[in-house]
Amino acid sequence: MFVIRRQAVLALVLSALIGASPVRVGVLPSGPVDGITDVPGVRIGQITKIQGSDVRTGATAVIENGDPWNDRVAAATNDLNGNGELTGAHWVDQAGFLETPIVLTDTLDIGRADDGVIDWMDRRYPTIGIRDDVPLPVVAECDDQGLNDIRGRHVTAPDVAAMLDAARPGNFARGSVGAGTGMHAFGFKGGIGSASRVLPKTLGGYTVGVLVNVNTGSRDELLVDGVPVGRALHDVLLPVYPKAFVPPPHRGRAADGSIIIVVATDAPLDALRLRDIAKRTTLGLARTGATSHVSSGDLMIALSTTHIYRRAGGIAGPPLETDEERIDALFGATVDATQAAIYDALFSATTVTGQGGITLFGLPFASVAPLLRHAP
Repeated sequence: MFVIRRQAVLALVLSALIGASPVRVGVLPSGPVDGITDVPGVRIGQITKIQGSDVRTGATAVIENGDPWNDRVAAATNDLNGNGELTGAHWVDQAGFLETPIVLTDTLDIGRADDGVIDWMDRRYPTIGIRDDVPLPVVAECDDQGLNDIRGRHVTAPDVAAMLDAARPGNFARGSVGAGTGMHAFGFKGGIGSASRVLPKTLGGYTVGVLVNVNTGSRDELLVDGVPVGRALHDVLLPVYPKAFVPPPHRGRAADGSIIIVVATDAPLDALRLRDIAKRTTLGLARTGATSHVSSGDLMIALSTTHIYRRAGGIAGPPLETDEERIDALFGATVDATQAAIYDALFSATTVTGQGGITLFGLPFASVAPLLRHAP
């Protein structure tokens, strides 16, 4: 993970929990890191920017393979509620493939993240815009105003290019890091979460990995494993808004936030099936109690790392998976991994104080465990 370090940044990153959510979701096993990088070839890059008392933002990248421009993976998008932005989605859905990394960041840094992706790709692929087509970067946003001085637009194009250079497979930090640095969730601190599920060999042995940037939900909505945890903790760990600070908005995009969900799988699927996969993430979101408010930007993208459209021509990879029992299992794995990834974000997030002294508290699992134990 590439990090812009100022005072306290290292402590924040080291305190982010890495690995599985303590809540077990479903019956399928997870992969080795219980994250999207359990899908072979997928890499994650992150940049966390904490500067002074007001800057609490960053970016997170998902790179689908070692050569995204030439080995274009099958992909599709879905929007549950469109009060948000996922750039490049029109072309992904028209073409049926993805040809750039996916970058998540804050709302007002979309343009700068886009520039960073272009800089990175221009350097790697010098024939872009000369003999090749030009890319349409896929950049998704959530609004981190409140904790972050979002008007300052602190994520730069060089930040994003360096983050893409530093992307790696394997485990990665979750919670109050990367694009999730300034996010909230269900009245607590939100951020980056991830999970994976692995199908049995009899159903193909495929892996489904999910990464989320959670910035959504009101306190009373939160369900953990079906238990109304948000209502039980209604009056504890409440956000702190100093008297001198302008009250948070009650209408518009910042009122209830958004969520970005990225799904990767090594199952050979085309855009039609991947759109079905992207739709199933909404069921995992619903299990956490979220209702997708008018102010929400709830956007999803799903990709297959094994169904590849070569820029030089032709399609590479094994035959498309068409067995309905295996497809159903992939749907179930997607729902479970999405739910688990949201819990991962919640329980990995650390307490953060941002601009104006606003504080959002992380949700410690120690506060939730007794409620789960005593649930009927």
